[in-house]
Amino acid sequence: MPGGSGDSTPLSSQADVSIGGSSLNPELSETERYEDELISKSAAVFDANGKRQVYGAQQYNLIVDARPTINAMVNQVQGMGSENMDKYKSAQKIFLSIENIHVMRNSLNKVVDALKDADISPLPPNRELLHQSGWLRHIHNVLDGSAIITRQIGINHSNVLIHCSDGWDRTSQLSALAQIMLDPYYRTIEGFIVLVEKDWLSFGHMFRLRSGHLNHEDWFTVQKDAFAGAKVQPGENDGRADAFQNVLSGAKRFFNQSKEDPDLAAVSETASGKIVNDEATTPKMVSPVFHQFLDCTYQLIRQNKTRFEFNERFLRRLLYHLYSCQYGTFLFNSEKQRHDARAAERTSSVWDYFLCRKPEFTNPDYDPTVDDHIKGKERIILPRLKEIRWWHQVFGRTEDEMNGALNAAAAAETDRQTAMSNLQYPSVIQAEEDPRTSTSSSKSISGPPSVLTGVETAHEALTPQARRSPIQRSASAEPSANAFATIRDGIAGLNIGKGMLAQLAHASDPSPSATAPAPTRSDQELREMT
Repeated sequence: MPGGSGDSTPLSSQADVSIGGSSLNPELSETERYEDELISKSAAVFDANGKRQVYGAQQYNLIVDARPTINAMVNQVQGMGSENMDKYKSAQKIFLSIENIHVMRNSLNKVVDALKDADISPLPPNRELLHQSGWLRHIHNVLDGSAIITRQIGINHSNVLIHCSDGWDRTSQLSALAQIMLDPYYRTIEGFIVLVEKDWLSFGHMFRLRSGHLNHEDWFTVQKDAFAGAKVQPGENDGRADAFQNVLSGAKRFFNQSKEDPDLAAVSETASGKIVNDEATTPKMVSPVFHQFLDCTYQLIRQNKTRFEFNERFLRRLLYHLYSCQYGTFLFNSEKQRHDARAAERTSSVWDYFLCRKPEFTNPDYDPTVDDHIKGKERIILPRLKEIRWWHQVFGRTEDEMNGALNAAAAAETDRQTAMSNLQYPSVIQAEEDPRTSTSSSKSISGPPSVLTGVETAHEALTPQARRSPIQRSASAEPSANAFATIRDGIAGLNIGKGMLAQLAHASDPSPSATAPAPTRSDQELREMT
């Protein structure tokens, strides 16, 4: 891995850090510590009879499935799915609750709906709609998953395999963000360019498909225009394609609502890029995947103001040129398409634009010094998940308009914690727990919910429940009738019909709720859902 600081030595200062020890980064939240403890507990080595063979610290391999657990289960019903951990006895697998492209597209639609009226109205952005969009929650989940990978590699020295359904959306997000957190080289302008070329362009992210660059009949639908004489009231849809003067000028057009059942779209993971028409855009395949990656990078810059050579404007202009089609860098779906179209000969690279204007995109506060013994200069950086904020610049809004309420709530929480810590009354001092009877896994976890939804090994499966103690289930290779009943009931709650559930036997759950009729969909209809 390239190194920009001139110091390619290993992380010797962190070589002996234990994931459960007090020497771990003290800035980790309780949720993050809980995630690490849950993973480390399932890393034990057992013999064929289930007896533990190795005690103490050990290195292990980690498989990261970026999909929500229920999505992976649906894939298994459809003949695909996830790893059988009996075949990977030296590894463990975790599931992350990062939603699919359809959920992300709909989330950005709601953000656009919350902001568009502010262009023609004195009213501020609709903060309730912004909250309902779930955009910051999705950013939180991607960053949380990337931080888990970073801690496993940088602190536990584990080998990590990352995948989602196809390997070019959530996989690219997690891999690239983890490398930014691990290696200072990727926080330089040159390193970030290399990272995008490697993990996004060369590894096959489908930029044309996800960005909606080509034509579609919906692009020519004209809605009422506020400037054509009709007065648009707050909450109405003005339909202007140029609502934003920046990169999101076409966001509503590109990310229009899917007409599918939203519950089905949320759990369907199949064929997300299987059908590609080179002459037209497929609206249901459009999704702000790269946008989210840049937003997550912005969060890291915002929280680490001296650790990045490039500034916020660099990311904003890169997002703009993702949609401008002014350069050939993001015009195709694969390396082969770029080669066949001779893009390098016929178009200019977007990186030429940035490199010839490098001073404009350089952070004046950048400090390239790396010293693991000095706080604030460590090689590894981790996100502070409670400090995630709206990237207000990309939406053409002010900090107060979009983040004022969040900042006020954070300040109030800080004041409350300060006041509580200053109290000296015995009634508010918790008794010290007996280490022989207490376990950290039973402690209540405060803060944002974890992106981690399950840990699985050949020996056992651990599933966080209510963010407290893990529950042991049967091995993935030997699912019991109760496990099938759990899966069936979980999918039934999503209104997925009998067609998909045909393979889930009603073995040991004859209850009326399990046999109640549900709206039916054919297997063919479900296979077409993406």
